[in-house]
Amino acid sequence: MFKNKYLRSLILAALPLGAALVTPLAQAQNYPAKSVRIIVPFAPGGATDIVTRLIAQRLNDSWGQTMVVDNRGGAGGNIGGELAAKSPADGYTLFMTSGSIVTANQHIYRKMPFDPEKDLAAVTGAASGPQLIAVHPTLPTKSLKDFIAMAKAKPKFFSFGSAGFSTQTHLSGENFMHAAGMDAVHIPYKGEGPALVDLVAGQIIFATPNMAAAIGFVQQGKLRALAVTSKERTKQLPDVPAVAETIPGFENIGWFGLMAPAGTPQAVIRKVHEDVTKSLQSADFIARLAQLGMVPYLKDPQAFARTIKTESAHWARIAKARNLVVQ
Repeated sequence: MFKNKYLRSLILAALPLGAALVTPLAQAQNYPAKSVRIIVPFAPGGATDIVTRLIAQRLNDSWGQTMVVDNRGGAGGNIGGELAAKSPADGYTLFMTSGSIVTANQHIYRKMPFDPEKDLAAVTGAASGPQLIAVHPTLPTKSLKDFIAMAKAKPKFFSFGSAGFSTQTHLSGENFMHAAGMDAVHIPYKGEGPALVDLVAGQIIFATPNMAAAIGFVQQGKLRALAVTSKERTKQLPDVPAVAETIPGFENIGWFGLMAPAGTPQAVIRKVHEDVTKSLQSADFIARLAQLGMVPYLKDPQAFARTIKTESAHWARIAKARNLVVQ
């Protein structure tokens, strides 16, 4: 009798442990069993939104579940980042981040609503590409050299639009202006799309948008691209020089990747990474990205996490040099 009671106690004590071990595996095997939300921390129309919707459509087709793109712009991406960080860690909320949100914001915002390193988990890289130094076609300059000289002569006249303070399109501009030795009045928007609308309308002087978001306006003649921030010229805009042709050694590449709330089961993270990577490696997807001036950003969770850490140190230096602070 004692042995039976003892055995029964051991079995009952082991049940919670067994359940804890089985649940994550079961989640991965059944995942996704319902719709999945991808939070985009900017308004529609920007590169982050474009990349997210391309990937969401692929996952929708392969998973047979609805992918919900949830645009939550504001505060340099921190509103969307906080929402993602505080969501259930069950794999049904993903976060499409641009590089700046998880590498630079913590060095710029004195009060962060979440800790990128502790509250979010790297899942997979998605896409990367350069920015453009873009101006309204009526601006009386067609070379980057003349543009820089004009900006130095009238720093208070030049207005610079971005997707928001500390966003990728803000920091690419700060990086460029730091290298060029110029300044401009920064005007932050709630997304890259609204900033481009005002640039096309002539409400601001220039911007450094992601090529993916601005290439259509350039090809239509609604914007003039003075330079591209990749080391060399791109196939999509072969007549547009690289910034490095005027400022030797300059390069600024933006990237986008998926993250999840910290604590999301590793088996689910691996599945999302593997299935997104399959899409990124397909010929038609690569061709679609190429049309936007982008390439697949193939990073597994571990490599993606290392990249975030390395770039965080870089942007800490830029933030200090440019005195970028939000109280």
